[in-house]
Amino acid sequence: MPSTVVITGASAGIGRATARLYGRRGANVVLVARGEGGLRAAADEVAALGGHPLVQIADMADQARVEAVAEAAEEEFGPVDVWINCAFATVFAPFDEITPEEFRRITDVTYHGFVNGTRSALRRMLPRDRGTIVQVGSALGERSIPLQSAYCGAKHAINGFTSALRTELLHRGSGVHVTVVQMPAVNTPQFEWVRSRLSKHPMPVPPIYQPEVAARAVLYAADHPRRKQYYVGAGAAATIWANRLAPALLDRYLARTGFDAQQTDRIPPAGLDNLFAPVDQDPAGDQGAHGSFDDSAHPRSWQQTLARHPAATALGTGAAVLGAVSGIRRLTSGSA
Repeated sequence: MPSTVVITGASAGIGRATARLYGRRGANVVLVARGEGGLRAAADEVAALGGHPLVQIADMADQARVEAVAEAAEEEFGPVDVWINCAFATVFAPFDEITPEEFRRITDVTYHGFVNGTRSALRRMLPRDRGTIVQVGSALGERSIPLQSAYCGAKHAINGFTSALRTELLHRGSGVHVTVVQMPAVNTPQFEWVRSRLSKHPMPVPPIYQPEVAARAVLYAADHPRRKQYYVGAGAAATIWANRLAPALLDRYLARTGFDAQQTDRIPPAGLDNLFAPVDQDPAGDQGAHGSFDDSAHPRSWQQTLARHPAATALGTGAAVLGAVSGIRRLTSGSA
């Protein structure tokens, strides 16, 4: 029997690339997002690759709608084997320029959306004592950066929530597993349709990776969910560990570089953003998996390969961390 996988945020970016991988496996893939145009295009790709798609239009901030998605998935395909939480929303702006309504919306989608999806998954998985939940996290969930306070706060919350849940499942001796994949900067369409108050076009902080790199990590984590978390990309691992070893230095480094590193000289995107409504509602709005940074995005990650072997991961991460801390010390020396 093919596995049944629910993917939220499946209309673009990491979710879209992950759906393609499951399509190649011939899986039953439940595609969840707000934008119908993006979802229909994703469904066509899954079907062309040999999978069995089911489109579900839903706002992950709406618990009742998320529950309806879970019901539809099991009615169509039977028990859900894997639930992948990937949907998010954000605003690029200093905190004092983000309205209370915007901050609440980002939190409702990016944090509560993961909670809602996890709840609906557990409601079905716990009685069967099997199933896997994958949280698509971020290095920004352990090391915040400027201009993304709401997103960073939500990603921190996901880590705290998931750690608590994981210990509860371990206490029960449950056959249900939950793991987190901590992502680096990824070339997704979010930078084209995000709400931004920056003077320049927003961009991911290099090194940047293609969505397929992230998707392969999600797939591996779903197949091997007993590890608490996975890091994707040497930059993500180095940032997380440098923050643990030298947080004050990293604060000063990001205060100096974090604003410029998230902006490029392109003209800022014009038109609608996707904070409160999707911009890929019709087929013409479909963005696919990739953003506009293909020229600078890496198609593979040596760290991701090492991550499958814990001892090698430790050595590789250690080298990256030492280099990162050394570089931060040089850049911050003599600064206030």
